Amino acid sequence: MSGATDGFSGSTDGSGEAPRGSGASDPARPDAGTAPARGPLVLLALILAAGVANLNLSVANVALPSIGAAFDASQSALNLVAVGFSLGLAGSVLYLGALGDRYGRKLMLVLGLVLSIPACLLAAFAPSVDVLFLARVIGGVAAGMAYPTTLSLIAALWSGPRRIAAIALWSGLGGAISALGPLASGWLVGLFDWPAVFLMTLPLCAVTLVLVVLLVPAKVNETTEAVDHLGGVLSTVMVASLVLGINFAAVPGQGTTALVLGAIAVAAGVAFVLRQRRARNPLYDLRIASRRTFWVAAVGGIIVFGSLMGAMYIGQLFLQNVLGYSAFQSGASILPAAAVMVLAAPLSSRLVLRFGARTVFLLGFAACLLGFLTMYLFWDVGIGYAPVAIGYALIGLGVGLAGPPSSRSLTDSVPVFRAGMASGTSDLQRDLGGSIMQSVLGAILTAGYASAIAKSVASAPADVQSEVTAGIQAQLQKSFDGAISIAKQYPQYQDQIVQAARDSFLSGADWAYATGIIAMVIGALVVVLFYPRKEEEHRLLREYAKR
Repeated sequence: MSGATDGFSGSTDGSGEAPRGSGASDPARPDAGTAPARGPLVLLALILAAGVANLNLSVANVALPSIGAAFDASQSALNLVAVGFSLGLAGSVLYLGALGDRYGRKLMLVLGLVLSIPACLLAAFAPSVDVLFLARVIGGVAAGMAYPTTLSLIAALWSGPRRIAAIALWSGLGGAISALGPLASGWLVGLFDWPAVFLMTLPLCAVTLVLVVLLVPAKVNETTEAVDHLGGVLSTVMVASLVLGINFAAVPGQGTTALVLGAIAVAAGVAFVLRQRRARNPLYDLRIASRRTFWVAAVGGIIVFGSLMGAMYIGQLFLQNVLGYSAFQSGASILPAAAVMVLAAPLSSRLVLRFGARTVFLLGFAACLLGFLTMYLFWDVGIGYAPVAIGYALIGLGVGLAGPPSSRSLTDSVPVFRAGMASGTSDLQRDLGGSIMQSVLGAILTAGYASAIAKSVASAPADVQSEVTAGIQAQLQKSFDGAISIAKQYPQYQDQIVQAARDSFLSGADWAYATGIIAMVIGALVVVLFYPRKEEEHRLLREYAKR
């Protein structure tokens, strides 16, 4: 990418002049858009910075059994460890994005990378599961500083088709890095132990920090308006309560906690909306959020990014519980999703230019739907790897196609000084989408499994039923691992219990896959009904760029 100004009214270095070596885009291609000086290197630094957050988000899940054994942790504590990073990230991202818009995006990016280092070290050497949860939250806050800033910088430094291409690379490679997290984690857990997964990103973080300091412009059209700090606090409470409430909803015996957190989220949400309507400089401009190209892209992104996280979550359980894969093997099985995402993202940017975001959105939803349909029809006991690879590849294709137009629609629907709002929303897509889909699919999987195992017990011979006490049945219904534990205690019935547990897990998994299919249909309908066609989309985006 050739050097250029950021494509808007301001300079890229805050000096009032374009950086040395920059200039207008290629005169022979006036519609090519603009890019910063040393554009490819700047984009590499921003992609790597996003990669630090993406990796830290996905490294913990594979290591949870080892963490539980090390600390003798309860399932609730492990759930908090799993959600801690998303909690810190989703809860802080809107507020921190606004602070970056006001006080300097590069400054916020550097601070986030710096804070990631002690957060990783604290997680790796945590003396208790409580400290580990705290470290994960701090790591999420660090990602809340760094991750949304990467997209807002792309929106400020690139314009036109070059911005679309840059976002496509950022989205595709970021998603691929996230998908590679379980593979690397499984390998490290097998080679060393669970602390190693939290040290994995330290070298990448150090290299990225140097690149960002040296390459990224210091000032890029930041706003001079005051930050709505009260709105920031309310947004943090609202999102954090919602994320925690969703995750606790899937934990047995935590229904009251989930309801209380839900009530807090609703109250904070109402207060947040009222505050944004009255604030002179709102943190989250509801007028902009009501634009069709913005809110439809946000909803669509939540569903499609959630499909990736949900499929990875259910898939990991299926591969290990039913097919008997090791942690490393199950992590490696996700590689088709990562590879296809990388290949699909550049294709997506070209398709957006030719057909508009609406069409590419629908192609993405169709691919994800086929992925869940493959899981529903073919993921069964004794299958080979091919159906697993096809299912993951289709999900990766869907995310690779739909991710770039989602991020592009968000950034192009706001003025450059509100880029933090767009990038924060883009980040929330992944975290809220992942939390919602994982929690919903997990709850449906659990309900389906419990129902099927109860039917298996009820249909067992009378002599077997007489030995199944209420405590044993509760343990059988609690989880697949609980059933395997019971099977080891009763070797005379071990084969029958294991078979019943697998069949019941598959029954619950089918419920989850069917829910994924329904979610894709809903997402596609939202896009069909509300997202404008190509000509209208371009007209609206040109209009939005002026105000």
